[in-house]
Amino acid sequence: MTLKPGFVDAVFEAQAAFRAVMNALARPGSHQPIAGLASAPTPLSPVAAAIILTLADFETPAHLDGPLLADRDVSAFLTFHTGAALVSEPGRALFAVVSDAGHLPPLDHFAVGTDTYPDRSTTLIIQVKAFGSGRRYRLAGPGIKGTADLQVEGLPADIATRLAANHALFPRGVDIVLAGPDGVVGLPRTTRMQEA
Repeated sequence: MTLKPGFVDAVFEAQAAFRAVMNALARPGSHQPIAGLASAPTPLSPVAAAIILTLADFETPAHLDGPLLADRDVSAFLTFHTGAALVSEPGRALFAVVSDAGHLPPLDHFAVGTDTYPDRSTTLIIQVKAFGSGRRYRLAGPGIKGTADLQVEGLPADIATRLAANHALFPRGVDIVLAGPDGVVGLPRTTRMQEA
């Protein structure tokens, strides 16, 4: 097992990644560039690595999907650079990283918060193959003027149905950050998504 380095300039790079994620969630469907971590151990993508290293810390339990958890380099990388405890149950995680969206569990398997504390929910970081190719979706909701179009490759075929059920839980529900090869797109629980 070889421990890979994290950010070169931790403050600057983490701040840039944090701004990109916040902008992506505030403007659902918009692509926000992020410089990924080339040192990220596969199958953790460079962009997903930058996001989880930015958001997680010793107070935020994290969940890794099967392919990520099976790789000891990935779990060592995350625990060393964030201090986050890795939990096996998705419902106990504040952050979850999904490398294989084809095996994405039902969204209500993650923490969806409560009506009183909707912020006690999981933020999912889902690795996708590409933006600008694949299935087309139409998005609507807060942060979107009218509607926005999103084309993404690598999500489950039933993702629009899953997000409709997640949206119906409001104010509860999970928030999703899609990690592409060179940036992120946010899909907060307030976003409505239909296949175009």
